[in-house]
Amino acid sequence: MQRRIVLSSVVALGGAGLAPWARAAVGFTSSEGTQALRVALEKGAQAAVSELGRVDGFLGNDKVRIPLPSVLENAAPLPKTLGRGKQLEELQTTMNRAAEQAVPLALPLLKSAIKSMSVSDAQQILSGGDTSVTEFFAGKTREPLSVQFLPIVSKATERLSLTKRYNELAGKAAGMGLLKGDQANVQQYVTGKALDGLFLMIGEQEKKIRQDPVGTGSAILKKVFGSL
Repeated sequence: MQRRIVLSSVVALGGAGLAPWARAAVGFTSSEGTQALRVALEKGAQAAVSELGRVDGFLGNDKVRIPLPSVLENAAPLPKTLGRGKQLEELQTTMNRAAEQAVPLALPLLKSAIKSMSVSDAQQILSGGDTSVTEFFAGKTREPLSVQFLPIVSKATERLSLTKRYNELAGKAAGMGLLKGDQANVQQYVTGKALDGLFLMIGEQEKKIRQDPVGTGSAILKKVFGSL
């Protein structure tokens, strides 16, 4: 928390620069503070995309594995007793594989968001809580990433007959007010969960960098985060 407060104070000075005594006190300039944050965010984004955008990146990770929509999850025991458990397992596997295929598309947009980060953005991230990085990326990229992810997810899930049947029934249920949000459509549901998982893992990477900046091997991160 102390690191976040001090670095935020430095970044908040922005273009005005730091007085010599202030630079001596913290050991780095405002531009170095902002640069360090950009490096940290890029490292976190790259690590998260690399971890999730591979086979079992979602399916093999308890933190981000995409479950069946709750209406199917709750009803699973009945279909399984009727011999349809295999279809449900195939649907869940396919949903997670779709997320794994879509996530690599995120890196260019994440990097673009980092490059366009303003001093105000940096101050908000550094003075915010544990979800500040997630909130920054979600605000900048969630909507355009949804547009990019959806075709990949749709192509993977639409080949299953259960997807079509679910969407038809869920659509009717949503029309009667029995289902809300992404639960009414498998593709929208998977896209949303894939993004949730991506932002979660980016946040975890950011925590690691804050806790051990020296271990990142980046000179600017060592100088800024390591001196606080």
